[in-house]
Amino acid sequence: MAMSRAPRRSGRRRAEQPDPVDVQVGSRVRLRRNMLGLSQEKLGEAIGLTFQQVQKYERGANRIGASRLHELSRVLDVPVSFFFDDTDPVRAPAIPGGFAEPPTEAFDADPLRRRETGELVEAYFSIDDPTVRRRVYELARSLAAEGEQGGEAAAPRRGRRGRPKVRT
Repeated sequence: MAMSRAPRRSGRRRAEQPDPVDVQVGSRVRLRRNMLGLSQEKLGEAIGLTFQQVQKYERGANRIGASRLHELSRVLDVPVSFFFDDTDPVRAPAIPGGFAEPPTEAFDADPLRRRETGELVEAYFSIDDPTVRRRVYELARSLAAEGEQGGEAAAPRRGRRGRPKVRT
């Protein structure tokens, strides 16, 4: 007696590329997670998944169902439409290359995608006094200019107690 195989479910085969919409939604999940400073593990705990499952969602390898997408929008504090938009309502740069997954090297090399950049911007805008905020901005620009000139920055001038003098 020959065993017959059950008919294969329709859908994509494993060897096929992920659907571009799944990649877009996953990349937006990753973008928002990084903006909030959450690890894949912490996000997974919040929605009852392992970090590997979150990883697959972010790559677009697994589709995110409607109820899970709703839960992600609640945990990540964004409307569901955020995952489908190309516009960026939460001050993060758009992902270059549309639906394409950026190469890891390019992702790591882009200073706008680093956590410290987001933290720096948040800290800067949390300074209430516009004069102080402007001075911090000017300080950062002057330090960057010194670095671009190729020379070592001059050693800070020291006060009576051996501490660097602060110019005002």
